[in-house]
Amino acid sequence: MGQVQVILPDGRSEKCEAGPPVSELLRRIDVDLEGRVVAARVGGKTVDLSAVPPAGTRIEAILIDSSEGLSILRHSTAHLMAAAVQQVYPGAKFAIGPPVEDGFYYDIDLPRPAAVEDLPVIEARMRALQAERLPFVRMEMPLDEAMRLMQEGGQTYKVEILETIRRYGTSRPDAVEELGKEAEAGEVVSLYRTGSFLDLCRGPHVADTSYLRAFKLTHIAGAYWRGDERNPMLTRIYGTAFPTAEALEQHLHRLEEAKRRDHRRLGRELELFSIEDEIGPGLVLWHPKGALVREVIETFWRQEHRRRGYQLVYTPHVARAHLWDVSGHLSWYRENMFSGIEVEGQQYLVKPMNCPFHILIYRSQTRSYRDLPLRLGEMGTVYRYERSGVLHGLLRVRGFTQDDAHIFCRPEQLEGEVADVLEMALAMLRAFGFTEHHLVLSVSDPDRMSKYAGSEGEWRRAEAALETVLEKSGMVFERVKGEAAFYGPKIDVSLVDVLGRRWQCATIQVDFNMPERFDLGYIGEDGRSHRPLMVHRALFGSLERFFGILIEHHAGAFPVWRPRFRSWSFRSPSGTRHTPRRWRIAWRRPACGSRSTIGTKRSDIGFARRR
Repeated sequence: MGQVQVILPDGRSEKCEAGPPVSELLRRIDVDLEGRVVAARVGGKTVDLSAVPPAGTRIEAILIDSSEGLSILRHSTAHLMAAAVQQVYPGAKFAIGPPVEDGFYYDIDLPRPAAVEDLPVIEARMRALQAERLPFVRMEMPLDEAMRLMQEGGQTYKVEILETIRRYGTSRPDAVEELGKEAEAGEVVSLYRTGSFLDLCRGPHVADTSYLRAFKLTHIAGAYWRGDERNPMLTRIYGTAFPTAEALEQHLHRLEEAKRRDHRRLGRELELFSIEDEIGPGLVLWHPKGALVREVIETFWRQEHRRRGYQLVYTPHVARAHLWDVSGHLSWYRENMFSGIEVEGQQYLVKPMNCPFHILIYRSQTRSYRDLPLRLGEMGTVYRYERSGVLHGLLRVRGFTQDDAHIFCRPEQLEGEVADVLEMALAMLRAFGFTEHHLVLSVSDPDRMSKYAGSEGEWRRAEAALETVLEKSGMVFERVKGEAAFYGPKIDVSLVDVLGRRWQCATIQVDFNMPERFDLGYIGEDGRSHRPLMVHRALFGSLERFFGILIEHHAGAFPVWRPRFRSWSFRSPSGTRHTPRRWRIAWRRPACGSRSTIGTKRSDIGFARRR
C-alpha cells in the first residue's frame, strides 16, 4: 500500500503504513499527543485529524497551542457558538464566523434583538453541547447540492456566498475572501455538521467538541453584511477560546486591563483629542494637550530624519485626477478615495497617499547617479474612505498624517538603504518604550510571477537584499511567500505593547511599478539613462494610530521626557490671590524645557486632582 512520513512536534520523524486516518497514525506513534494535536498538514494542505493521507505524503502535526492550532480551536468554537445560538434563537440566519486574533466572532441575523445579558444563556447552551462530545463531521458535495441545502434551511447569507463562488469560480478567489474565507472556490464545496448545526466551511476543525474546554463570550456589536451600510445590520457576537482555563483567565485579565487603557476613554479624560459628529466620523480634532504630544513626536521625527540625511518636503492635499490615473490609483484604489472636486472643468481628488508628489519632486530635474540615494520625507496628511462600521477611535480613521518618506536609489544601494531604515525604525520605536518587535518579510509567489510588476530577476535581487538585511540584523523574522504587494517585496515591523498585542507600524516596501509608470531615470556613470529603485517607508505608520497605541501602552502616563500634565493648586480665601504668582511660574517653566497648565477655576483640591 505504501508509506507516509509523520513529523512530530518535537522534530521526530516516523514512517508508517498508509491507510489509517491522521488521528490513528499519531496515536500509534505517541498516545500522549491525543488532545494536544488538533489538525495536520498533509502534502502542504491543512486537514482534519479524520483525513486519510495517501501513500507517499508527509504529515506534520499541528499542536493546539500553536498559532495555527489556536486559530483552528477558535474557529471550531465559533461553530459551537452558532450551534448554541440556533437552539436559543430558532430561525437565526448565519453569515460568517471566522477566527480572529485572540478570539472569534459570528455575524448572525437574529429573529429578535440580543443583548449582553443574553450571552450567559448562549454560553450555558454551548457548555451543554460541548459536554456531548459532538463530532465535527466534514462533508463534501457539489455546489448546487450545497445551495439546495442552504435554501431549504433558509440560510440566505450562505446562499449568497455560494452564488459568489459559482459566479466567479477560481478566477476571483478574492471575492470569496471578502466573505470571510467561508469556502474555497470550486465546483465541490465542504460543509461541517456539529450536532444539528450545518455550516458552509473550508475547515479544518477539531475532532469533536471535547477539545473546546475553555471559552468565553465577550461582547455584542452590530455589523453590516459584507461591511456595506446598504446591507442588513447583523448581530456580531464576539468570543474567545484557549486550550486551558488558566490561559483563558489570563486573557480575560488582559481584556480588563485593555478597557482600563482604552485610548478613547483616556483621550477624553485627559483632553487629548475628540471626534465630533458635526465634522464627520474618522476625522480627528487634536486638543491643545494632544497637540503638544504630537508636536514632541514630530520634532523628534524631523530631527532624526535630518540627522540621517533626509530632505523634508511639503505637498498639497489635492491633485488633478490625471495624476492618480498615471499612478494607477484610479484603477486599483478608487473605492478608497473620496469623491472629486470640480474646479474650472478639471476634477481634483484629495490624496490617499503621498508617493506621486514625491515622485514629481524627484522628476522635477535631471538626476545623476551622484544624486542618489535621494531621501524625501514628509509628515503628509492623507484621506482614505473607510466604511463607518470599521472606524475605531484613533486606530482606524479617515484623515490621518503619515510619517512618510520615499528613497530613490541605485540597485546596488538598496541593501544599505533598507538596513538604515530598519535600524532607524527600531531605534525610534524603542525611544517611545516599545522594545519588543515582530518582523515579517513578504515575498512573491514564484509560481504566479505574472501578477507582479517588474522582472523576475529584479524581484529575486530585491528579495535577497531584504532577507540579507534581516539576517544581518540578528533579529528573528518570518518569511511569508505570496504576501508581497504586486509592486514589490516588503518588510513589516510590528511593535508589541505592554499587553502583548501586536501593532503593525513600520513598513519598508520596494516598488518596481511607480518608477516605470512615471518614467523615472538617472544618468549613470556610463552616461546612459537608468531606472532608479524606489522604496516606500513609514516608521510610525500614522501619527493618529501611533498616538492611540502610545496612550494605551503607557495608560496615558507618558514617559517623563514627553508631556506629563501636572497641576499645582494654590488656595486662598479670594481664590485669586496667588494667580499672578502661578502665571509667573508657568511662564518660566518653558524656558527650561518644561511644560505646565494653569487652572483658574474655583474648585476643591480633590476635584482638581481627580480631573
